Amino acid sequence: MTTEHHEQDLAALEQRFQARIDAEEKIEPKDWMPEKYRQNLIRQISQHAHSEVIGMQPEGNWITRAPSLHRKCILLAKVQDEGGHGLYLYSAAETLGASREEMNQALHDGRAKYASIFNYPALTWADIGAIGWLVDGAAIVNQVSLQRTSYGPYARGMVRICKEESFHQRQGYHIMMTLARGTAEQKAMAQDSLNRFWWPSLMMFGPHDAESAHSAQSMKWKIKRQSNDELRQKFVDQSVKQAEVIGLSIPDPDLQWNEQRGHYDFGDIDWEEFNRVINGDGPCNRQRLAHHVKAHEEGQWVRDAISAHEAKKRQRNDRQAA
Repeated sequence: MTTEHHEQDLAALEQRFQARIDAEEKIEPKDWMPEKYRQNLIRQISQHAHSEVIGMQPEGNWITRAPSLHRKCILLAKVQDEGGHGLYLYSAAETLGASREEMNQALHDGRAKYASIFNYPALTWADIGAIGWLVDGAAIVNQVSLQRTSYGPYARGMVRICKEESFHQRQGYHIMMTLARGTAEQKAMAQDSLNRFWWPSLMMFGPHDAESAHSAQSMKWKIKRQSNDELRQKFVDQSVKQAEVIGLSIPDPDLQWNEQRGHYDFGDIDWEEFNRVINGDGPCNRQRLAHHVKAHEEGQWVRDAISAHEAKKRQRNDRQAA
């Protein structure tokens, strides 16, 4: 086959692929797909998985220090959920040909990213509330639309993840509500957490659409269903009202309702801080990654034992079959 014929065949395949996307058909693992589509999905899904697993660290540190047995049990369940979310997502990425080991290595090498918000410290119990309310709230805004993403395994995994994230958001909001209704010191603690986590939460949606390297193509392929700026606006609109209900203030002097747009206007995000943190120079980047590497290395014997057991099982089955 000549190069010209190969390019014509590839163009025809891509055209049929895009027609399926436009018709809202789900793409499944064994279906033909452009290599860039596959790579884009691996990047996004693995980044999502890394975020779930790294995000266990700041919350896991508070399980033993939660203020009651009831709160400990809830937080323990939540951290366990996050580990499960990582498992669903790594499994979805594996259907695209990426191995778990490759994805972890990319994270350890700094080639793969995770949500920048998890590079900020959880200094007080109120921070656990802010993470649940704001961080998981931002995640839900993004992930609800991902239930309709074009890749089948990713879309189906998101259905269960969204149900559990909804619980996480309510858990965090309840912590903040309880503190806001408590003593003056408790309310001040809640407000301080909101002040510190508000802007990093807005950064979670990524750069403005015009500056996002992958956004336009992801939208065309319907990997993403809404743009970064649309999702960020939705999050701001819902969070302002939630803060008002419990008597807390959004730390943005430029925040005001725009009657003409039907949305809240809000101040400029510090993109220099975002880029600094996402590129490894946040308050906890080194700590988070070092902890993940240490846990991965200490768990190697478990993976080796599982591999050895599976090898023996295959040998036994082969002998029985012979």
